[in-house]
Amino acid sequence: MLCTGYTKVWELARNEIVRLDGARGTTLRVTSGGLWITLENDKRDIVLTAGDSYTIDRGGLTLVEAQDKSTVCVLASRRVEEARVLADPATRPTFTARLAAIFAPDDMGGYCPYY
Repeated sequence: MLCTGYTKVWELARNEIVRLDGARGTTLRVTSGGLWITLENDKRDIVLTAGDSYTIDRGGLTLVEAQDKSTVCVLASRRVEEARVLADPATRPTFTARLAAIFAPDDMGGYCPYY
């Protein structure tokens, strides 16, 4: 199995969203498809494709959206509250809207990259 040693395997449909609360330290490894991950109070957008992995580095709310039909191996060090939602494409923000939000002025008065 591709996810040997992981605590859970997600089979996600395109546009399906997994809402994670308190998932700091949880590792996500994409074996097929692609994910878009956004974290509470973080301007970064993390995009993963097959073969990529990411360890959630913040507490709070994390949203994981499947960009395609995806398989994800999940390694959680503790119990994480998760909820799945199939996103309605009509209410999903467009790529342009998401891009505009990245460059929108913030409290510091302008774009501030995260390195």
